[in-house]
Amino acid sequence: MTGLVVINRLSKQFGNLVAVDDISLEVAKGEVLGFLGPNGAGKSTTMKMAAGFLEPDHGTTEICGFDVATEPKKAKQHIGYLPEGAPVYGEMTASHFLSFVAEVRGLNGAARRAAIDSAIERTGLQSVVGQTVETLSKGFKRRVGLAQAIMHDPDVLILDEPTDGLDPNQKYEVRKLIKEMSPEKAIIVSTHILEEVDAVCTRAVIIDKGRIVADGTSQQLKLKLPNHNAVSLRLAISDLEKTRAALEGLSDVAKVETVGQGESQAHLRILPKGGKSIATGVVQCLTGMEVYAEELFVEQGSLDDVFHQITTPDIEGAAHG
Repeated sequence: MTGLVVINRLSKQFGNLVAVDDISLEVAKGEVLGFLGPNGAGKSTTMKMAAGFLEPDHGTTEICGFDVATEPKKAKQHIGYLPEGAPVYGEMTASHFLSFVAEVRGLNGAARRAAIDSAIERTGLQSVVGQTVETLSKGFKRRVGLAQAIMHDPDVLILDEPTDGLDPNQKYEVRKLIKEMSPEKAIIVSTHILEEVDAVCTRAVIIDKGRIVADGTSQQLKLKLPNHNAVSLRLAISDLEKTRAALEGLSDVAKVETVGQGESQAHLRILPKGGKSIATGVVQCLTGMEVYAEELFVEQGSLDDVFHQITTPDIEGAAHG
């Protein structure tokens, strides 16, 4: 099935800096795509081009079948876009700003009022609607930005750091809202918070230096880790050598590491071949030798581990990230 968002070979260069390099991906209805990458990797630049706010050097984006470059008005009618930074027109009150956006979106009369009220309620802005945007905290500014993005109930949401500046309770509410909206929309969420991917995303794409370096579910990406399904155990130092030798002989074991060693205890990590599940085999091996493990657990790895393994941190923090 063709995605509601179809990005085909997008590229963008700023002087000698290649910000986005031949990126292609699709996002279908019901998908929440986590868009990840180091600072300067090209996340925000890609999202700006996909939303029609920045012209690509090469490539195309289609939103619900409409080309963003050749049919921008029709494409943008289907997009809710939350850019990085605060909403514009800081001198407006939050209520006036949302009313202005509703008017631009072509909402009138009762439908306009209902859309504004719904957006305010869903983003928890009731207490600040009378304040000017420039006087709001960073968290409330982000929520005003999110409110304007969802107000017209778009088919596609492109959200750049939607929980930036929010406290833990506010992050929970925004994540809950994204999950509630997701069955009927295609949603792209750019984030630095990797736990957010596990919390709300059905799929993750990691980019580095303007190119896609990983694409899959959280579980699929974790399979790339050498320590995925590794078994960690502590045992008596007197059992170390024979246990290590026996475990190295198991067919699905790639390597046995001595992580730590004290006067009475040793800590082993048993790495599997190809991410296979080896816990049962390890336990059977220990039982057969009558070796008692004082601690044993299976390591799954994390998205943080995946991220660090497959990306090169951009120490300079390029401006077009």
